[in-house]
Amino acid sequence: MDNCIFCKIIRKEIPKKFEYESETLVAFFDINPSADIHLLIVPKTHIGGVGDITSEHSVLLIEIYQVINKLVAENNLEDDLYRVVVNGGKAQHVPHLHFHLLGGRWKKMV
Repeated sequence: MDNCIFCKIIRKEIPKKFEYESETLVAFFDINPSADIHLLIVPKTHIGGVGDITSEHSVLLIEIYQVINKLVAENNLEDDLYRVVVNGGKAQHVPHLHFHLLGGRWKKMV
């Protein structure tokens, strides 16, 4: 998707420091954090949202949660409160599947 902000970040048209990158995923801090730790985990393949997930994405979804576990450990959240959020419909502000990892104090609801 040419106009998708996450696709532009993935293509490095918009500069962003990645906290994690693989062939299929990137993770970076949200520019408008809702918690002390607010990372976005984003597939490199453009998937519009939760409703567009198919069985072909099963390996990708496993990797997403493995990366989330890695980021939880790297940010010392194992013994703290954290949550993983994926929005859909009108609650999804960027139409590209992404997961929020929120930890520490929450500033507002996502």
